[in-house]
Amino acid sequence: MKINKAYQFRLEPTVEQAVVLNNLVGSARFVWNQILAASFEMFAKNEYINATSLVNKIMDLKNNPDFSFLKSQSNAVSLQQKIRDLASAWSRFFDPKVHARYKENKKKPKKPKSFKLLDGTEIQLRQLMPRFKRKSDGCDSIRLVQFDKYCRVEGNRVKLPNGVGFVKFRKSQDIIGTIKNITISKKSGHWYVSFGCERALDQNPIHPSKSAIGIDLGVTKLITTSDGQHIKPKNSFKGNQIRLAALQRQLSRKVLFSQNWKKQNRKIQKLHHHIANIRHDYLHKITTAISKNHAMIACEDLKVANMSKSASGTLENKGRNVKAKSRLNKSILDQGWGMMIDMLEYKQHWQGGVLIKVNPRYTSQTCFECKHIAKENRQTQAKFECVKCGHKANADMNAAKNILAAGHAVLSVEGGCGKGRPLKQKTCDIREKVA
Repeated sequence: MKINKAYQFRLEPTVEQAVVLNNLVGSARFVWNQILAASFEMFAKNEYINATSLVNKIMDLKNNPDFSFLKSQSNAVSLQQKIRDLASAWSRFFDPKVHARYKENKKKPKKPKSFKLLDGTEIQLRQLMPRFKRKSDGCDSIRLVQFDKYCRVEGNRVKLPNGVGFVKFRKSQDIIGTIKNITISKKSGHWYVSFGCERALDQNPIHPSKSAIGIDLGVTKLITTSDGQHIKPKNSFKGNQIRLAALQRQLSRKVLFSQNWKKQNRKIQKLHHHIANIRHDYLHKITTAISKNHAMIACEDLKVANMSKSASGTLENKGRNVKAKSRLNKSILDQGWGMMIDMLEYKQHWQGGVLIKVNPRYTSQTCFECKHIAKENRQTQAKFECVKCGHKANADMNAAKNILAAGHAVLSVEGGCGKGRPLKQKTCDIREKVA
């Protein structure tokens, strides 16, 4: 059994190396935008859009005298990979399943945009269509395949092509497995290198622990376990939202796309990146600890996108408790429930354990002792008292015990493979980024 795992580290290029890397990612962004514009022409003419037809257009750009810089300031492999990503974006756009999920989870309809073709006609850009990339977005990347041919790692340095040479990176852990590709990215003014590795696992790995646990997710308490443990949330966005709001007010007073506007926008991007890093690091630490200590983890199969929908409604049917629901939505998204469950899923797969997702209906209203279901059982957010047998408990802990019992039921019915661990495991999307 083979899995793909990515190791991400902070890259520390010199000033000269940063100039070359900026040229490489800038050329990739330029080619993306040019090929995307050409693909809109193909879409308007009902021509077939695939990776081969788009990659073949790269040579036309390089042969254009106005774009001669592409021959000296770009990498051919990274340009091809960027356009293959564009082809993948088009394939997702043409996939009806993706549109069905989008319609189910979308919050508010966005204002449609248009794009003017070379002949002067305009086409309306639909939802889920690939979008143009801007330098002000603060996130650029290139990917290089055939690592052994173009790059190599020596200690805490990585050799990059196009005259970049050896660049230092903060090697916080060993890179395990065979490196298949490398991604160089720039986020909020910092450079990062990500090594995509492939390594073999035992066909049937055995988890070192034999315990099972149920977890209940919440806002005031991030995780409540069936054995009585409580894990507090980090609330990285809530702790920085006052500072973020101040920066955004300052941005609103700047002239759009002026130099001062760009400086202020970079400050906001840097703060957003800081908030995301805090959340990502915290979730990795707690999911690693839970995964190492428990062979079976049962959790609710929550639809976070549906739970965090806006309650504002429409002009005809106005929503109720809009302000309170907005605060709840912010708290739910600040916790990163979906990211945490994904982390638990693939870490359990690596350890040889199992993650089981159960139906969340009535888990908080069911008495664990007598199984009586009633809305009145949960009198407050924290207090649970059964109206039938009088059982008293912490509401979150009672729900966690019900989730664990439901997980055991799913495990017995499905013969040892829960919903969270399908028989055909998709390992190509399993990644763990380590800063």
